Amino acid sequence: MKAVNLFLLAAMIGIELILGVIVAPIIFYPKNFLGDGILNHYQSGILMTQIFIKMGYLLLIVSSINILFEVFSYFKEKINFKIKFSKLILSLIILILSLIFVFYFTEQIISMQKLGEQATISNKFSSIHSASEITLKIILISQVFLYFLSFKIDKK
Repeated sequence: MKAVNLFLLAAMIGIELILGVIVAPIIFYPKNFLGDGILNHYQSGILMTQIFIKMGYLLLIVSSINILFEVFSYFKEKINFKIKFSKLILSLIILILSLIFVFYFTEQIISMQKLGEQATISNKFSSIHSASEITLKIILISQVFLYFLSFKIDKK
């Protein structure tokens, strides 16, 4: 079960990195690849939102599996208490932030996009979008720490 949990965690880290580093720049700047007149920024945002909706549900599934694994491991495994507690807290932070990302930020962005292009160039949209990016970065950093904490060996 530990191997499956680590695989899912690593896969989620990879997905988040690929979406942020490769997919988002291509979606938001299609003129660099296809020339002008293809998609405007609003249309690119609609496409990216659809990608993040799907990623968000995957994030929730992986975060839920991860917290369940860490709760069971907390009581079962005989490793350093500080490491077990740290992993449990990190898993909880990741789950809470994932819920906030999916059910607050993504929903806010979708509802503002439904109001039209004008709503997406407002300061409110910009601040919500920036906060969602920061939340996802905190999730990613927490996942990386959790991943590497899983390899920490108890020294006797």
